[in-house]
Amino acid sequence: MPITLVVVDDQAMVRQGFSALLAAQPDISVLGDAADGVEAVDLCRRVRPDVVLMDVRMPRKDGLWAAEQILGSVPAAAAAAPADGAQGRTKVLMLTTFDIDDYVYEALRIGASGFLLKDAPADELVRAVRVVAAGEALLAPSITRRLIQEVTDRRSRPVRSSDAAAHLTPREREVLGLVADGKSNQEIAAELFVAEQTVKTHVSSMLGKLALRDRAQAVVFAYENGLK
Repeated sequence: MPITLVVVDDQAMVRQGFSALLAAQPDISVLGDAADGVEAVDLCRRVRPDVVLMDVRMPRKDGLWAAEQILGSVPAAAAAAPADGAQGRTKVLMLTTFDIDDYVYEALRIGASGFLLKDAPADELVRAVRVVAAGEALLAPSITRRLIQEVTDRRSRPVRSSDAAAHLTPREREVLGLVADGKSNQEIAAELFVAEQTVKTHVSSMLGKLALRDRAQAVVFAYENGLK
């Protein structure tokens, strides 16, 4: 089944450009677009896409508000089960103009599956949609580590220890650290010399024990709790 998608951006040319590019892919079906957060939530509740490509800054209601509404109430329509316990949920991929952005950090806390710069090459945009649809988090190590560290430092949030992490096995803690480094399941499997399916099992178990929605929230958890 094709990946179903909704594009949300307040600029008509951006919406049309992204929609045309993605609709041209044989495995992606664009179900519609929206110009602000209110339209996005209404559209997603009607068509239930697998992925929402969501701008951060928009009029009326912004992308953060829309992402929180969608992630809390809109199930995905796809029959295939995504990896890592993400089954049955529409996923949100945030779009931003800047690589260091408080709004993007907050989006990860809400449960967005990652973020992408608006000026990213076309092939990177297509890949990003596929990665997020597959249940992975789009978290480039070079950007994500800097993003979380700088925003955390800027807000002077004290690092806290979490009792939840005590329930993780040593292997699950190791996998959590590698997820926080932005590594994919395939890369983690190669580093730990185990099967990729074994990594998926560890990630799913780790997310369940920590009551986290997906890998993006796992990255934030690791940094906020001093595990990275």
